[in-house]
Amino acid sequence: MKVTLLKSETAAGRRWLAPSILALALFGAFGVTGVQAATNAEPTAAASASSHTSFGALKHVKAGLLNVEYAEVGPADGPVVILLHGWPYDIHSYVDVAPLLAEKGYRVLVPYARGYGGTQFVSAKTLRNGQPAALASDVIDFMDALKIKTAVIGGYDWGARSADIVAALWPERVKALVAVSGYLIGSQEAGKNPLPPKAELQWWYQYYFATERGRAGYEKYRHDFAKLIWQIASPQWKFDDATYDRSAAALENPDHVAISIFNYRWRLNLIKGEAKYEALEQRLAKFPAITVPTITMEGDANGAPHPMPEDYAKRFTGKYEFRLITGGIGHNLPQEDPQAFAKAIVDADHL
Repeated sequence: MKVTLLKSETAAGRRWLAPSILALALFGAFGVTGVQAATNAEPTAAASASSHTSFGALKHVKAGLLNVEYAEVGPADGPVVILLHGWPYDIHSYVDVAPLLAEKGYRVLVPYARGYGGTQFVSAKTLRNGQPAALASDVIDFMDALKIKTAVIGGYDWGARSADIVAALWPERVKALVAVSGYLIGSQEAGKNPLPPKAELQWWYQYYFATERGRAGYEKYRHDFAKLIWQIASPQWKFDDATYDRSAAALENPDHVAISIFNYRWRLNLIKGEAKYEALEQRLAKFPAITVPTITMEGDANGAPHPMPEDYAKRFTGKYEFRLITGGIGHNLPQEDPQAFAKAIVDADHL
């Protein structure tokens, strides 16, 4: 693990490059412009990073609209860390992070998001909604159900977006934040802005999902489709079939395709969200600042679309650090370099 660190105590004390016009136009709706993955990074083998294959017995709790399945590791009376996975991944992204944090005395909770694993909707009548405000609201419901007042929250991909939203809208619930790829809050209005051709190409699957053929294709080929996304997003990560298959099983959730398609169509303003989340989405459309202590991270070989750190730094107005993790680390940073991610959680907690 090699880390490049940029640190500042407050936003007022920073000297950052001005955000690009493109980043300002697109903030979060698509993850902004794609940064080129490093081509000279050394490949990383899954075996070198991973030593655990299971969380053991999982737990369940009724939380809002969901019966949430989640992993819990560490002492029950320890300070709480909540780790949120992305698409098309699952809780195994943190299978090596959680024990590292438990050794430090943390109570680590890793929930399956709606549409993944054993997390199920309480009612068959509930809309299978994948909009960002709904996913973030699930996190608050999860905390309420377990009577957790505050937690350190970490995430990547969809999980980082949910973590960002919770930190922005409910800062009193977040002791500290760790977000891979930084500030990922967006809006449908921002999503109307076209990208340059090469950047649009990175979002091929989003446009595929906008069609009925794309929905049917993901339904039919989701195992191979998700594996392709893993390979593109982490081109230097040499994960084996067993590692992938453990996570791919979570995608067999009966609501997974519907949630995924809703999310990407919502981003393109092709589908309306639910009225009960509209007030939250209106607040998010103003790109609210995140005031809680934060560490943002990026892998030097992230093949997925993601923003430049200088484009989003000003969104974090509290104590803040950015860390570039080198050595061929891709999009699924917690699983590819669990030591770096676990260290960021501990360090963010002490900013």
